[in-house]
Amino acid sequence: MADDKNPMGAAGENLKGFFDMQGNAMREMMSGTGIEALLPQGMNADDLGEWASASAQLQQLWLDFAAHQAQAAATKAAEGANPLDPAQWLVLSQSMLGQLPKGLFDAQARLAQDSLKLWSGVMERFVAGIGAGATGDGKATEAPDPAALPKSDRRFADPAWREHPAFLLLHQTYLLLADYFRQSVKDMGGLDKAKRQQLEFAISALTEAMSPDNFVALNPVVMKRTVETRGQNLVRGMQHLINDMKRGQLTHTDPDAFRLGENLAATPGKVVHETPLYQLIQYSPTTETVLDVPLIIFPPWINRFYILDLTPKKSFIKWAVDQGLSVFVVSWKSADETMADVVWDDYIRAQINAIDHVRTRLDVPHVHAIGYCVAGTTLAATLAILSRRGEADKVKSATFFTAQVDFEKSGDLKNFIDDGQLEMIGKLSSQQGYLDGRYLAAAFNALRGRDLIWNYVVNNYLLGEDYPAFDLLHWNGDVTNLPAKWHNDYLRDLYRDNKLVVPDALQADGTPIDLTQVATPSFVQAGREDHIAPAESVWRITQHFTGPLEFLLAGSGHIAGVVNPPAAGKYQYWVGDSAAPSLKAFVESATEHPGSWWPHWLEWLHRQSDTRLPATGKRAPGGRGDAGIEDAPGRYVKTR
Repeated sequence: MADDKNPMGAAGENLKGFFDMQGNAMREMMSGTGIEALLPQGMNADDLGEWASASAQLQQLWLDFAAHQAQAAATKAAEGANPLDPAQWLVLSQSMLGQLPKGLFDAQARLAQDSLKLWSGVMERFVAGIGAGATGDGKATEAPDPAALPKSDRRFADPAWREHPAFLLLHQTYLLLADYFRQSVKDMGGLDKAKRQQLEFAISALTEAMSPDNFVALNPVVMKRTVETRGQNLVRGMQHLINDMKRGQLTHTDPDAFRLGENLAATPGKVVHETPLYQLIQYSPTTETVLDVPLIIFPPWINRFYILDLTPKKSFIKWAVDQGLSVFVVSWKSADETMADVVWDDYIRAQINAIDHVRTRLDVPHVHAIGYCVAGTTLAATLAILSRRGEADKVKSATFFTAQVDFEKSGDLKNFIDDGQLEMIGKLSSQQGYLDGRYLAAAFNALRGRDLIWNYVVNNYLLGEDYPAFDLLHWNGDVTNLPAKWHNDYLRDLYRDNKLVVPDALQADGTPIDLTQVATPSFVQAGREDHIAPAESVWRITQHFTGPLEFLLAGSGHIAGVVNPPAAGKYQYWVGDSAAPSLKAFVESATEHPGSWWPHWLEWLHRQSDTRLPATGKRAPGGRGDAGIEDAPGRYVKTR
């Protein structure tokens, strides 16, 4: 049982014992089987066991910190505060350990110990039979050819996983068991489709978490690094871990490498309009003439807008400006207590307000509009409302980046929206009126746990490596808070109940929404490998809009499939029969083109309207009598 001095209880002691057992068992197992071939000159298996014990001590430091955080959460709960502070999310599972039976951990420890003994016996026979550890003259044999192994995985690409039979058998057994568990779920009877998908997702997450490369004493690459650095990699890793615990968020990149307005979101422009919900940025032209119809971009409010204005070489906004477009972008405000009552209607009114402001500012009848992800979902509803009000001509054309309107095929995110999940999200955000963006970041990271969680656990915490300077990952970690009421309605009404595609099942600002009334010329882009808005889900928009529409399938996923500048020469895209009855039929009809799809989209935009005019007056913000509110990127994007 847990107590005031040790909230982790006996379970924490058992977990510590498990780590100690790992070190002792690995040392015993590897003695006399050629482990020295893995180690720097002068080191032996006994030294390795000592280092493994040291790593267990560092694991205990982590457990102590987790206990401290769990106690802090309990204190908050006792005081009536929200115990689910985002700073605790990485240790919530550990705070539950004290409630689990002691025998559970004993059984796990015995199982692990018995397994290690079994591995040892197998390896001894392996070494005796084929000399995998060392030859008679003391020279190490060559590692097996990866192509000859039953299973391959990039997590185990380092030769150290094949140079010794212990690690060869360990990772091959893991991959075999992981496949077994996944297949067992697929073969399980009596489950409806939704529950089976949830179970498959849970099993995948569990097997990724239990991969041997995530554990110090089971990862030969980490063990070698630990010996070489005399444990300093673990010290650095522990500091990284504690820092992440304090901020409640996994760090992916060097936090000091980028500054907004300097080397990110640095395209010149002015904030020309502002409401409590958003700022409107207009960018300075770089061409003598511009297209007469301006472009307004609605980025998702679950992220910062500068995903479309990263470094100059990657910036879609800068590229569009350089092509002679008058570009505006909405910068949504990160939610705080003042936005507790913000709902669906407010975001739709904001889009209409922004469209009207651009039309009035530049004295034009209509605009081109882009909606990215959830802002594209809202743009579809906005177009339906404008159509019903007889104002559809305010939008000359609409472009959708990886946006869904029909959520029947919405992918792994559906695993987070059953009744239990919705109730938990409601509790997380009920007291303060908004959902802390770190929770959402954790959920999105979990969709690609191997790449966005465990890869960094190994590199940052175990190998103790320095953080890279990566602009995209910096943006990914720059989280945005969401209005609680609207976020819950969004998950319930759209993701779970799929009401947006039911005519007049939803309304906003007093107007019912019917997507079949949208006749605005539309361009729809989907990512072939998108795990957030799957291509099959995005495709469904073609079955609801009634106007002219072009569908394009881009290589890569939700971000790289969109942010793919022509100069990079990466990926590819497919165009085909946008009136095809299914995505499969579209793919069968499609032609592949190398590189970025941006120029193809620009050609489509020119076909909608190609009139140009001088880039003067209010087409160039910041001129005489038009100072604007502040320089781009504005203060909303910097609000935390």
